[in-house]
Amino acid sequence: PKWPMRPAADRLGAVCREIERRTGLRTDARRARGVGGGSINQAYCLDCADQSLFVKINDAESLAAFEAEVAGLDALRAAGGVAVPRVVACGLAGDEAGVPLGEAAESGGEATVSAGRVAYLALEWIEFGGRTAGAERRLGTGLAIQHRCLAERFGWHRHNTIGATPQRNTRSADWIEFLRRERLGFQLDLAAGHGLPDDLLARGRRLLAGLEAFFPGHRPEPSLLHGDLWSGNWGADARGVPYIYDPAVYHGDREADLAMTRLFGGFGSDFYAAYEHEWPLDPGWEGRVDLYNLYHLLNHFNLFGAGYLGGVADAMTRLGH
Repeated sequence: PKWPMRPAADRLGAVCREIERRTGLRTDARRARGVGGGSINQAYCLDCADQSLFVKINDAESLAAFEAEVAGLDALRAAGGVAVPRVVACGLAGDEAGVPLGEAAESGGEATVSAGRVAYLALEWIEFGGRTAGAERRLGTGLAIQHRCLAERFGWHRHNTIGATPQRNTRSADWIEFLRRERLGFQLDLAAGHGLPDDLLARGRRLLAGLEAFFPGHRPEPSLLHGDLWSGNWGADARGVPYIYDPAVYHGDREADLAMTRLFGGFGSDFYAAYEHEWPLDPGWEGRVDLYNLYHLLNHFNLFGAGYLGGVADAMTRLGH
């Protein structure tokens, strides 16, 4: 992201004033602690009188992405499977004029405010502890419960983001077509524009044409997915309660969530055993792990460059292309 020239303290101070205006919670930007929030946003811990907040900020144009994240967290919370952080406030700050939640989305996500404005998302602060075997079992069971929240079609009622990349969620009754158009095909088109070598592009096009071969007898239901379930997007508090966060929610094949848990590690045997006990996977799921993770590998290539070319090529080879 391209940060404005305004000092970070000035941006954060505006956010603190807006949070107080909307919620009554008093915070002090001078006492904020910078925390890890990924490579996209600036993130802080803000102390209030009787609680702490996790706050991330970015340019005003990021409001639509923050609002989509709020909608995703709300959907996951309603599923009642795995805990998510409570949303405290979301909106625009700066120039001392509040903008209601939803305004950016209603206008198509276009920022029509001055360059001095800053988008923010404030969540309850969760003090994470160790990832115990018990926490992993609770996460596996809870994720299976979440996946039983089904929709009539694949996709979602709005587009969102996967990392900093737009994620399209145009609804479809056909999972294979959704995967071809909204997931792998979309990322492959982006990768072509980012310099994906011609041979890999051709292999990817052949893969898309033959997606049906990966689904013999498997008819996925439109499960509620986290959408970006890698090890950095879950943790457990001191009581061993697992939380998931930073979602890229949509309705899709539940195997897609589980495939990503295997991409970068961070999920142990207790997690998988608990999930299987709650809702066993269909036979042949192993042959679709690379298919679903190719979406994320292509996204990482689009975001971070050639260091992920090898992973993309290896996944295609394992898929027979």
